[in-house]
Parts: sequence; C-alpha cells; structure tokens
Amino acid sequence: MGICSCAEKARVKGVVEGVDKKQVVVRQLDVNVYKTIDTVKTGADGSFSFSVPVAKGQPEFIYLFYGDKRVAALLLETGETAVVKADTLGNYEVSGSEGSVKLAEVDKAYSKFLSDLIALENDPTAAKKLYVKHYREDVKYVMSNSKSMSVVPVLFETVGQMPVFSQSTDAIFFRNVADSLKTVYPQSKYVAALEKEAERRVNGMAFSNRLVNAEQLGYIDLNLPDMSGKRRALSSVDSKVILLHFWDSSDPAQTMLNIEGLKPVYDEFHSKGLEIYSVCIDSDKAAWGSVVTSQNLPWINVNDGKGVYSPALSIYNIAAVPTTLMICNGELVTDRNIKGSDALRRELASRLK
Repeated sequence: MGICSCAEKARVKGVVEGVDKKQVVVRQLDVNVYKTIDTVKTGADGSFSFSVPVAKGQPEFIYLFYGDKRVAALLLETGETAVVKADTLGNYEVSGSEGSVKLAEVDKAYSKFLSDLIALENDPTAAKKLYVKHYREDVKYVMSNSKSMSVVPVLFETVGQMPVFSQSTDAIFFRNVADSLKTVYPQSKYVAALEKEAERRVNGMAFSNRLVNAEQLGYIDLNLPDMSGKRRALSSVDSKVILLHFWDSSDPAQTMLNIEGLKPVYDEFHSKGLEIYSVCIDSDKAAWGSVVTSQNLPWINVNDGKGVYSPALSIYNIAAVPTTLMICNGELVTDRNIKGSDALRRELASRLK
C-alpha cells in the first residue's frame, strides 16, 4: 500500500524568477473551482519543488499562484516530473509533462486572445473578426486533440462571462470530446463533469431544433423561478408589450441601468400596457435577490442560477448583456438589442398609444 501511495504522485520543480524566499500557492482545480492544496516557500533564487497526489488514469489540473497572479498551469499524470520556469507576470515554460506542455500552449493562446480583444474594445468589427478567428482555432484544436485532457479548459473558455463555445451546435463538440476522453480516462472527475455539460447542451440543441421547426411561434417561451422560487412563464404575462431584458446583477453599470433607464420607462408606460420580464444571469442568486430587493424593482424578476450557461441565453442567442428585446401582442417584434432609454421610449410610444 505504501509503494502504491508513493507511486501515485507527480512532482513539480522549477523557479519563479524575481521571487526571493516567498510563498507560491499550489491550487488544484476541483471541477470548476480552485482548491488550495499546498503552500511552497521558494529559495533565494525563486526555486521550488513539491509533489501532488495524482491517481493513475486521473490527470489533475494544478495551478501555481504568486499572490493573486497565476504564474503557471499544469496538467499532471501519475509519475511525471514537470519542470517550470516562470516569472511573476504570468509568463512560463514547462517541460517533462506532455499534458502540461499542451495546456501551456492553449493557455498562452487564450491569454493572448483576451489581451488582443481588450485592445480592440473601440473597434467592434475587428473584435468580432478576432473572436471568430479564435473560435475556429479552438474548434481545430478540440477536433485534433479529442483524447487529451487539455481540451477541457478550451471548451470552457469565456469572454467576460460569455462562453466562447456559445452556439447551440457546439453541443456536438462537447459530446464528441466527452465520449473520446471517457475511453482514455473513464474515472476522471473532469470527464464526468464534461459529460453532464454535454448532456445539458445536447438537450438544449434538441429543444432549439424543435422550436425552429415549430409551425407558428411568436416567441420562445421561458419558465424561470422568481425571487420566491415560483416559476414564472413568459407566456403567462398578459401585457400588450413585454420587454425581455437580460442582465447581470454583479455589474454595477447594469444595476444602475435598472434605476436610471428601465424604472423611469416602466413608471411611464406600465399603466399603458408595458411589462418587463427581467432575466438575470448572475449565478449568485442571493446577490441577485439583494439587488432586486434594495432597488425595489417592480417588474417580473427571474433567475435560474445557471449563470452564463442558462438555456435562456442560448435560446435567444444572447451574446452579451445587457440585452433588451421586445415582444408585442404575442410576437417577437425585434431580435435586436434596444439600446438607450430614448430609443426605447420612442419604440414604446409608437406601440402603446
């Protein structure tokens, strides 16, 4: 038993340049959250060495942090010795671990993509082209490495809170990768989580296909829980005009939009036949509830707690929040985002005479 226990480990050694006898925090990915498993003190030259338990056939994602900065990402198999050379800015190289080398490759590509995207924040056309290019590169990587655990973080990449793989048909990639990885790592907790996500996405894709093929459908119905946990169907709202509003309560700018943008409009047009069906994508339902209560929002507020993975986003093809759509007399009259209170007032004034 002792021999088995010792063998089922991976070793990590290396150096973090510019660190003199400081602490490096070792964190393990526990499906979707970081869990601190060790704290390692470096030498005067920034050198360090430690071991982590890694069960056979169950690779582990291990991350090194210096302060709040993630300085290296590793994907370790039993018996491997990964050698890391990093700095305090997040630049690193790794050898001795095939999975870690692959993970470093996708990690650097993703970091560069996000950095380049920020630089193009004032050029939406160029930003969209960059996103499409990165998405295609991700698809190519996933298809070429379907039996490598390094594809898992690629599939779960996000821009802000929105998934890079946000199309309903991306369910196919999740399903294929989950099936492929299960043949290699049947006991992996990461593969099990990927299977659940693949199933959720496949079900969502099937639902979307049924909606597309429906003969007559003015808009896609939603049935989400409100503040009290009671499900509120969008189709149950009996108002001439419904604003279907998607937002994130963790964003201060979007919470201010409730007070400065939506509330004055609601007060002006509610008596004339306006209702708001507000879908929050904050996965922290307690925080969402606190905002709704403190702002005393009078309209219908719902949240399924699934965050950016809520089926409501994919069903309505919501790529960013806030987004406001309009349903008039049972028909989705626009699939574009209505921006600005003045434009919204003009739209409502023409429909609620």
